[in-house]
Formats: sequence, structure tokens, C-alpha cells
Amino acid sequence: MAKRVTPCRTGGLIPLGAADALWAGLTTDSAVPTASAAFTSSPADARAGYVLLGGRAVATVQASGGQWSVPEIEVRRAAAELDAVEMDRRDLVRVGPFRGAPQGDHMERQPLRWRRRIIRELQELGDPERAARHDGGRPYHLAGIDWRRILVERTGDRTARTWWLPRAVVRLLDAAEHTEAQWLRAARTRQEGAAATDPPSRHRQAPAADGRQTTSPHCPTTPPRAYDGELQGHLYSVLSRKPGISRKVAGWMCAVCRTAPAAVLDHCHEHGYVRAPVCHSCNTQERPDHLYRNDIRVADHYTPLFHTHAVDWLRHWHRCPGCRTRTTLPLPHLAAWTAHTACRSQRPTHRDPRGSRARKPCGVLRVSWTGSQNAPRSCLLTVAVDFCPSGEHRVLARVPYREAAHRFGTWLAETAPAVAAAAGPDSLDGLPTRFRPVVADTSSEGLALF
Repeated sequence: MAKRVTPCRTGGLIPLGAADALWAGLTTDSAVPTASAAFTSSPADARAGYVLLGGRAVATVQASGGQWSVPEIEVRRAAAELDAVEMDRRDLVRVGPFRGAPQGDHMERQPLRWRRRIIRELQELGDPERAARHDGGRPYHLAGIDWRRILVERTGDRTARTWWLPRAVVRLLDAAEHTEAQWLRAARTRQEGAAATDPPSRHRQAPAADGRQTTSPHCPTTPPRAYDGELQGHLYSVLSRKPGISRKVAGWMCAVCRTAPAAVLDHCHEHGYVRAPVCHSCNTQERPDHLYRNDIRVADHYTPLFHTHAVDWLRHWHRCPGCRTRTTLPLPHLAAWTAHTACRSQRPTHRDPRGSRARKPCGVLRVSWTGSQNAPRSCLLTVAVDFCPSGEHRVLARVPYREAAHRFGTWLAETAPAVAAAAGPDSLDGLPTRFRPVVADTSSEGLALF
């Protein structure tokens, strides 16, 4: 890609207008669409001391004349990182709306909180009175990404509309939010330390490399560290209540994708154990799409979970001691696996409308169950396909829980031998005597299997 020549460059710093043009020029062919005014349009604010570009924070410098500039090399690095991102527009993550919508009308000087900003932008566009107060014609961007060009809106039957973004963009914005939080935390620590040593009346300014003054020097941030099983065996109900746990989680990289900073503690809802710190994207990807408490849809995102990325996800799920020693999965995940993998050959197919000889599975897989994993003799999984032309609600199979668990154990040994070798009933000591069932067990079967 030809690089745009930037005018008015002095000592490696370029003014914000030139930085806008450079960013737009360098990212023209990126899979992720970018904004043409990433430095000069809200929510970017040079006075904060930095501007977010993708997952990177670019420091802003103010000369004695009042003009704000940025290091050109940092803009180029951020553009190169964004160019390397691959985006699948079909792999979507819901970004709203959710309960507890943000309140208030002014968010310009607040931290990124990109989900809240997206909801507010969309709410303003849907309200004529609020849209009239909206800055006319200003770009829609977050961290230099033009999210409006890739936003997907869905409206279900008798349900409110929902908004979705590609998973790659969600990970970028999560990384930007994490970078900003680290930047602000380091800046606050630096200011508190300086206030304790400098006279109160002294106005502090750090000199730039060329002798000019900057009100916001570049603030290095500590990169997240790799997760190495430090939380293994901890119960989520205990760990989640400890003070400062959110800050501790943010210090790790996501234990699944290992590319984005962690944001939440993923845990097993049946056994109660913490699995690992993960990013919002991976937490959304692994969560079953519940229709009801005992009824889930098997969305397309389960394909990599059980195929190309199966070993990583199986190792992650088996970080729960309960699942590992049982050589199984939580009931919703086992149900999804059964529907997607074990019953794959029974799913109806149809011809490709583009003329290809290959046949594609049609409809949407759904699996429900009766009973609970605590009563395996009576627990039954029912796999169906919805919205199939050959039958709107077509039952494919009814699989007893024990059979599903046996099938999974066989598949696990073939797919991930190392994960299967670490599992088994030899390390049951220390497990809770009572597990939290997904569906209340009203039978008298007791813990017949477990």
C-alpha cells in the first residue's frame, strides 16, 4: 500500500489534521472500516493526552503555541496493527441494547465505554428531538473505527430490535477500553506521586524531546500478562466478592484467544468453579444462546468451538475441576455439542441456490432437555431443527443424558487426547457434595451418575 506523504512534519510530530489524513490513507484497504477524522472528531479529545486508535493509545503533545500534535510513528504503528486484523462479517456479537441502559446526556469527556456510547448514539438517531441536538454530519467512530458501517440491526418476532458487531471489532474495542483504563490509572498514580513531592503552587509540565512543553506526556502502560492457572480451583461465589478482583482480572490476557485483555471471570454455572479470566468476546462466544432455562439454540459460533478451535475450548471448559473429573461438559454445552456434532448426520440439507453441487444444512438447530444432570437416568435431550422447509419444527433425535455423556467422552479422546488424559474419576476429592443444577431436580434419582 502506498503511504501518503504528510506535510508540516517537524521533529516526528504532526498536527491533528495531518494525522487524520495519514490514518485514513494508511487504513484505506483495511478489513475494519476506519473514520476520516479519528483525531479531531468526538469522542477523540487531544486535551486528554491521548487518542485511541484500535487497541493502541497514541499520545498527544501540545506545543507552547497551543497546537496539538501526535508522533507520526505511533500513527503508522496503529495503522499497521489495524491492517493486520481479519474480520468475518458473519461472526457477530450482540452489543445491545441490554438492561440498565445508560442515563444522562453528556458522555464526551468520560472514558470510552464503547457499548454505552453505541447505544446512546443509536437512541439519539431514533429520537428526532435528540437527533436535532446531535452534531450534524460528524463521523461515527470509536477508537478510529467507523462502527456504523458494519453495525447489524436485527428485529425478531414480537421483540425489540438488537444491534450486533463483528467479533473482531468487539475485540478491538475491548482492547481500546482496556488500554485507556491502564493509561488513566498510570496517569492518576503519577499525578498522586508528583503531588506528594512538588509544591502545590508549581505548575508541572514535562519538556518534550525538542524543548517544547507538553501537558500530557506519553504514559507507558504495563501489558497484560499471560494467564497461568493462578485461579484454578477457586469458587466463583467466593472469588467474585473479593475487593480488587476486577483490577486483578484486567491484568491478564484472555486465557482463550490470548490476544485481547481479560475483562471477566468465566466460570462453570453447574459446579461453581472459576475457569479463567477471558475477554468479553470469548465470554460471549462460549455462552449458550438460551431461549428458555432448558432450551437453547446452537448458533453458528459453535462451529469453531467444536471444530477448528476445539482443543482450546475443551481445555478451557475442563479448567473446572467438576467437568474435568466427570469427563463431561456443563449440561447446556453438552446439549449443544450433541446437537451440533453427534446429530450432524441427521440434519436436513438443501441445494446451494448459487448452483453448486454441494448441499448445505438448513434450518436452525435447537436442543431442549427435561430433568437435570443430577438425575442422568431421567434426563433427556431433544434435538430439533427450526425453520426447515421440509418441516418447520422437525425433531431429529432424542438422546438420553448418559448416552450423550458417553459419546462426548469417546469424541474427546479422539479430538483432544491430552485433555481427555487429564480427565477422569481419580481426582474427585474436594469437589462440592452438591452441585447447582441447571434445572431443579425434582426426581428421587439422586446423584446416580455423579
